[in-house]
Amino acid sequence: MAKAKVEKKVQSEPIEKQLWKSADKLRKNIDAAEYKHVVLGLIFLKYISDAFEELHSKLKAGKGDYSGADPEDKDEYKAENVFFVPDIARWSYLLSKAKLPSIGKEVDSAMDAIEKDNPSLKDVLPKVYARGNLDPTSLGELIDLISNIALGDAKARSADVLGHVFEYFLGEFALAEGKKGGQFYTPRSVVELLVEMLEPYKGRVFDPCCGSGGMFVQSEKFVEEHKGKIDDISIYGQESNQTTWRLAKMNLAIRGIDSTQVKWNNEGSFLNDAHKDLKADFIIANPPFNVSDWSGELLRTDGRWKFGVPPAGNANFAWIQHFLYHLSPTGTAGFVLAKGSLTSKTSGEGEIRKALVEAGLVDCIVNLPGKLFLNTQIPASLWFLSRNKSGGGFRNRMNEILFVDARNEGVLINRRTKELRPEDIQKIAGTYHEWKKLKTKYEDIKGFCNVATLDRVRELDYVLTPGRYVGLPDEEDDFDFKERFTSLKAEFEAQLVEEAKLNALIMENLAKVKVN
Repeated sequence: MAKAKVEKKVQSEPIEKQLWKSADKLRKNIDAAEYKHVVLGLIFLKYISDAFEELHSKLKAGKGDYSGADPEDKDEYKAENVFFVPDIARWSYLLSKAKLPSIGKEVDSAMDAIEKDNPSLKDVLPKVYARGNLDPTSLGELIDLISNIALGDAKARSADVLGHVFEYFLGEFALAEGKKGGQFYTPRSVVELLVEMLEPYKGRVFDPCCGSGGMFVQSEKFVEEHKGKIDDISIYGQESNQTTWRLAKMNLAIRGIDSTQVKWNNEGSFLNDAHKDLKADFIIANPPFNVSDWSGELLRTDGRWKFGVPPAGNANFAWIQHFLYHLSPTGTAGFVLAKGSLTSKTSGEGEIRKALVEAGLVDCIVNLPGKLFLNTQIPASLWFLSRNKSGGGFRNRMNEILFVDARNEGVLINRRTKELRPEDIQKIAGTYHEWKKLKTKYEDIKGFCNVATLDRVRELDYVLTPGRYVGLPDEEDDFDFKERFTSLKAEFEAQLVEEAKLNALIMENLAKVKVN
């Protein structure tokens, strides 16, 4: 009886969870950071092979619009935005070879062949399948496992299922990698909140530090769910880590999203801006927190710093001004930033924040709960900047800033990680949208949200932490012992080094003293 209950429970699990557990079992001694390319590469291969096979069948049947078409003509596939898949890369062929010891070489050859026939995928696909640490038997089992994705579903749905599995696996790999996972993946609930608040229905969407492309996938999904037109959105992105950029290209391709304007260069957005002339309608981003090595010293006279030169030791206010530089005259930006950016006054940061407030650009600040991010325990906030606070179909908000303190929202999904629930996202986003309406019914809620006038912000010396405005204690519950301890330890060690140098110098000078 008990056994039957267990089986029923397993069966009721979503397909992506079942697949993840099975795929993870096959990992054995391979690091999660390496294994993700193995698994995600195969899911991508299955996706493009399914799409190819579907169109191949129509071309082969030669009915209606496909009358007289050649099923092996690459141009036929290009015309319908489908990747051409050569014989040796088709899923049916690889499945027939899955039990052979040479399967690793077969998959690597498939990846090479696809890149050769599809220039937009050049240098994108992983060729890691013939490596010695990947057991051919496990690889064959993985191919069998991925073959079952969307089995029995209509072909038209298989792409959507594969896309969902790809996205789910990205998140699970990020969790498995922990701190390093946060470098390529922004937690899904944070992305959903940003997108729900920005509402990118139409126009150019830009992320200059795009990671694995989650912001774009969620933007497209938002439009679909709200019955908009996908073609009304165009995507622009930049990523400095080539491995992460490859994940982004695959993630977007599997969703049928045009990624031609998602660029990679290893210098990054500050030194080598890949979209110099772009003015975006929406900017949505999660830049790395408090980066000190952003080449600030080389960019002291850069034209982007309209509100003050950002400190060479911290990129936070460089990112803010980079976003503003790329924002259209009616554009809105929503982005994640370390919470220290709301209070910092060191190296001119306070003056830059003051200039942003006085220019009427700061629309809304959201204080996020702790434990949302995989790669840091540093408290985080969301900034929303608008270049058109006096119009755009909304009421004039030039003399106001909305503060939302969401520290008490969300639930723990494990001991170290929290996520925002759909109801939390609706509560926060709904507050923002109600406040903006021409006929608003917005009301302040003590401990959660408050609309402050610019005079009130001036009184508080341009400090933007929501706790100050909504009536919650400010920073006590955000104290991070580990971060503070590491900082103090580094200071102490630096003092010891300095003391050792001084002692050596004193001894050297004493040795020179001659006593008669």
